[in-house]
Amino acid sequence: MRIKKYSTLLLIILTILPVTGNSQKRANTVAANKSAVKCSGAWTGSISYKRTQSNSNSKTVERVSGRGKDQTDWEMGYTYNARVSVVEAPEKNGTSTGKATIDHSFFSNEKVSAKESNSCDRGKTWKIMSAVSNSRTETTGNAGGVDANVTIGINNDGTYTVSVALPQINGKVTGSQNTSFSGQCTPKEGKNVNMPPTDTTIGGNSLTSDGSHKLNPSDPNRISGSYTNTWQNVTETITWNLQKCGAPLRLTDVAFEDMKFPKWNDWKEINEQTGTIDGNLIKIKAKILNASGETKYADVKFKETFKGDKWDGARPDGLLENGEVSVRLEPGEEREVEMVWDSSGYSWFDDGRPRLVQRIKAELEENGKKVDELTKNLKVAPKPLVLVHGLWSNAAAWETWQNILTTSHSYDWKAFPVGEKPEKGIMNTGGSFLSTDKTNSIFENSQQLGKYIRYAQEDRNAWHVDIVAHSMGGLIARHYIHQFMPPTEDGRPQIAHLIMLGTPNMGSPCADVMNTAFEFLGKDVEAVRQLRQDVAADFNRVNRDRKGVKFSVLAGDPLPNMCKSLVWNDGVVPVPSAVWEIKDNARSKRLHTDLTGTEDFSSFVKPRLAIGPKGDHDPSAPDISKNQQRNYGASFTDASWAVSQTFALPAAPREPFAKAIKIAAKSSSEIDIPIAAVSNFGVTFMAAPKISARMYDPAGRSSGENLADTPISTGWFRSIFVDKNIIDGNWKLKLENTSDRETEVVVTMWSNALP
Repeated sequence: MRIKKYSTLLLIILTILPVTGNSQKRANTVAANKSAVKCSGAWTGSISYKRTQSNSNSKTVERVSGRGKDQTDWEMGYTYNARVSVVEAPEKNGTSTGKATIDHSFFSNEKVSAKESNSCDRGKTWKIMSAVSNSRTETTGNAGGVDANVTIGINNDGTYTVSVALPQINGKVTGSQNTSFSGQCTPKEGKNVNMPPTDTTIGGNSLTSDGSHKLNPSDPNRISGSYTNTWQNVTETITWNLQKCGAPLRLTDVAFEDMKFPKWNDWKEINEQTGTIDGNLIKIKAKILNASGETKYADVKFKETFKGDKWDGARPDGLLENGEVSVRLEPGEEREVEMVWDSSGYSWFDDGRPRLVQRIKAELEENGKKVDELTKNLKVAPKPLVLVHGLWSNAAAWETWQNILTTSHSYDWKAFPVGEKPEKGIMNTGGSFLSTDKTNSIFENSQQLGKYIRYAQEDRNAWHVDIVAHSMGGLIARHYIHQFMPPTEDGRPQIAHLIMLGTPNMGSPCADVMNTAFEFLGKDVEAVRQLRQDVAADFNRVNRDRKGVKFSVLAGDPLPNMCKSLVWNDGVVPVPSAVWEIKDNARSKRLHTDLTGTEDFSSFVKPRLAIGPKGDHDPSAPDISKNQQRNYGASFTDASWAVSQTFALPAAPREPFAKAIKIAAKSSSEIDIPIAAVSNFGVTFMAAPKISARMYDPAGRSSGENLADTPISTGWFRSIFVDKNIIDGNWKLKLENTSDRETEVVVTMWSNALP
């Protein structure tokens, strides 16, 4: 009452004095004081309370007869949730009151199994007689808008306590019991009894925080936090978000959820430290409180904000797509609004820089005027990167890639080399170099790839992955996409991007040559057979559906010729074979086995994965182009296409020249190579990098070399090409083993390379 008189007196004075400069200042001061008086100091906002309890017990008791046992198994579960809207008490005396929404559930299950050995013929024969009894009791109840006692106590040292006491509510009790018998001398019929819902009361709960929380000196009128108390098998948690002298209409919380893979629509709250994965759908939730005594209408706008960002802090906020929601709130009501947001691209900026955190802001507007805002950070990590090795390889081929990903973004960019954890899936692509061990088919390996993709998704909770595949790993990935890749509920492919490094999409002419040599020598090297051009052609006729996956390929072109072909290549795969029908392609001056290095990652791989929000994240559209309609009878001609009418490989000699020799450590050997008149010729051999090879013409002059421990010595197919007309004669190939162990070398010869 005293405050009201004081306000009236000020108004009388204002009507007497003229409103000049100084009086205007006094008027503003009075108005400010008047506004301050309106705030009673009551805390308003929201408090949530949760109590859970569970217990179980099993015991076995010997029966009195000593011929049997009674087994009792019991379990119970109790869950109590309350959401309290905290508003100013009607007395306007600085105290707060609460309106609660309460949900309660309780169950108790008991199973008793009795077994006893008895006789029905006075001990002549014995058998087991049993009885089983199951009983269940459930209590449920919910209520909305019930009164709750709320107390906030502030201490002189800035610590405070938050307390909530919830009333009892009405509920229903239901129950059931069933019994069954077997083995009795006189059969007994089991019974089923159901108890209809019966009214009951559910006791209230209360909890007070422990007083360890302190006010923030820079914002003493806003408090938020949580407190958990655990005793025996009971856990209670109270969480609060409160404000003093706050606006009647305001935001009390912003939260994020994503779906737990692989369960679509299984939304779970996102842990702030873990975050989510690029490409996941995110549910953004905001809670709005109407702490006034009248109905309010408001709009919530969800925006991405860059305030506080080191590089982009000056960028204006941007409204998220479909990020505006309207809401009506009754007096004292707290409501939650939400939107579903596509996080595709939000682990990167549009210029390729890593984005370590995304700031999401909710703005609350009333009558077009902003009245409150809340900002919360969300960590968005890049999609898991599944790495698929090629022939004569394993997961160790990618051992440096986790460090590469960590340096390029953060430790949250995870590499998943297939086979690193064999129990999750492992491919067999031929074991060690030149191994004749049995290998898996592409069909079998693509199934293992599918298992590893699933493991990566589950481990990272990712609905989509990216793949980088080397060599034949690209064919395995293509086979998986066409044959096994499942559809996803969001309409985007499980694999967002497949990046192939030196993949023999149309095979390798050196595989044709060497496979013929191996067959002539009676060796079965399946890994080489799978690289033949005719095998690749058969593969391509079937495995064509990309299902929206974006394809990219890097082709190595450091060498100008290879077996039977004058074509730029990486020592294993010709450029046209790698490029195939893939529009997004590029070239590298590195050899086949070096394409997985840091340089090509930085220049080719990363730019295709580090795509920001404004980039293209839609599935790739099918490409019905002339390239896709071309005949597979194309031959290689200086990295361009020369299309023939039918598929025909260069003819092999009727009796191919092929040698397999073993060279002792630190020694050498010579091979005679008889040459008929040809326009050019070459030798191709497969050997360890410690083998040097030199070609000599019939006059003993050096005509070419492929030396140990040079970059080209790491290639699978090593060649020496003599590009000139040759007359009949006997040439020599000198092989030197520079290693400390015996090594086998397989050599073949070819001639008349295609121009």
